[in-house]
Amino acid sequence: MVEASSAPHIHDASTYDDLVDWGMQPDSVEGQSKSTGRLVHKGPNNQPESGIWVCTPGRWRLSIPRDEFCHFVAGKAVYRSDAGEEIAVEAGTVVMFPGGWSGECHVIETMRNIYMLV
Repeated sequence: MVEASSAPHIHDASTYDDLVDWGMQPDSVEGQSKSTGRLVHKGPNNQPESGIWVCTPGRWRLSIPRDEFCHFVAGKAVYRSDAGEEIAVEAGTVVMFPGGWSGECHVIETMRNIYMLV
């Protein structure tokens, strides 16, 4: 549960399981990735937004609208930009995707990402 305080938080975010069904991942290229998650905080005009995102295996197109900081705490995935850059992620990986980054995400093992979209 997101604790009500001046600093919203979730204990044990890497194993927290009270997640909400966010549906199928849009723009699928291969497989049927399903997303679940929990919003921790959303500020004025939806900025910043932070939370937990869990996604099952599959591959899809994506375009990141604003800078997004991601701390992957479980699973494996490969992000490939339209420019050919490849970023392999697994538990312990931290990535700062700049706004406008676009390409594909291929989730190999169900991943869990603690994120902040600014």
